[in-house]
Amino acid sequence: MKNYYIRIMDDVLKEELDAFGAVLVTGPKWCGKTTTAEQLAKSVLYMQQPDKKEGYLELAKLQPSLLLQGDAPRLIDEWQMAPELWDAIRFDIDQKGTEGIYILTGSTVVDESKISHSGTGRISRLLMRTMSLFESKDSNGTVSLGDLFAGKTDIGSKSSLTINDIAKLIVRGGFPNSLNKSEKIVNRQIAGYCDVVANYDISSVDGVRRDSKRTKTIMKSYARHIGTQASNSTILADIKSNNETMELKTLASYLLALEKLFVIEDLPAWSPQLRSKTAIRTSHTRHFIDPAIAVRMLDANSEDLLFDLKTMGFLFESLVVRDLRIYSQTIDGSIFHYRDKTGLEADAIIHLSNGRWGAIEVKLGQERVEEGAKNLLKLSSKIDDSKMNKPSFLAVITGSEFAYKRDDGVLVIPIGCLKP
Repeated sequence: MKNYYIRIMDDVLKEELDAFGAVLVTGPKWCGKTTTAEQLAKSVLYMQQPDKKEGYLELAKLQPSLLLQGDAPRLIDEWQMAPELWDAIRFDIDQKGTEGIYILTGSTVVDESKISHSGTGRISRLLMRTMSLFESKDSNGTVSLGDLFAGKTDIGSKSSLTINDIAKLIVRGGFPNSLNKSEKIVNRQIAGYCDVVANYDISSVDGVRRDSKRTKTIMKSYARHIGTQASNSTILADIKSNNETMELKTLASYLLALEKLFVIEDLPAWSPQLRSKTAIRTSHTRHFIDPAIAVRMLDANSEDLLFDLKTMGFLFESLVVRDLRIYSQTIDGSIFHYRDKTGLEADAIIHLSNGRWGAIEVKLGQERVEEGAKNLLKLSSKIDDSKMNKPSFLAVITGSEFAYKRDDGVLVIPIGCLKP
């Protein structure tokens, strides 16, 4: 068996299998869903197996229960090729009345119109992303996000990552097959991924025919606005400036398709209880599922990023958001951003299901840590703590070297030190 990098999803998936009859693992292509599921599966059905695919599809229509036969947990890879399997799996779970029977993997969202029951209470749904820096062994993991929420904020450690290393990690991204490859090969792999999205997946995701050239134009515009709250109208104006004709409705259709394919994953706005009636901006922050996609659409390399630190800063923020999303899955957390009418913002808010929360600013260089800390302290002072919890921590995540706690209580954490 090929060398397997331990994934954070491993433990999350185990826990879900203990609680549900089946677990559906979705996420972008090539992020490692199947490989991770294979570590736990006792039998496997590969729906895309070339010499058996047609037979499987026919059998799914005629007698889907035959495809479910096998030791549990049974992995059904790319199950969405045969939506009929969903209801058969749900029925089998009801009949057996036990947990941990099936693992389903898929690279698109569930088409609810093709199933008769959502699977609530029987089928859990997990989103698997590309690899975080801790999973790829680029972060030393000396600062734990879980510990911060547990009140263990006396941090002190050191990251070995340089600014050059971070530029290369942004370009490489978190696709497992890109690890330990040269930048030239990585660029070609990510370009191939983007080509598949634009030439095939964008139309196959929901059966609506879409143009590959338009898709790439939209993705390039998205890359230019990464880490911002650019509106659809702003993106549309950007597209039209490149001599492309398009309507807002059409753009929305393309963006929805890219979301269904887990290519883009915007960061929603956070709406806390404030002491004053400050208007909170509700626009989402634009992000790809992995910053390497944005780099490819910008036709950049690590050297380009080092000569354009402003753009690198936005891409670094996207990398940090990716990792925070992955780490938060282990503590039942959701990620948001905050921005109000005064311009006060926090790049990431981690909100746990138990009501605890932490606020984060992302600053590539050490020289902007003071600015980030002031923003966080000002935000904290606006929160009405009679109606919601005080923050568990305030932190500036950086591309710098040292992790420490400032005199004002704000934490400074290099991304090369962070783990779940």
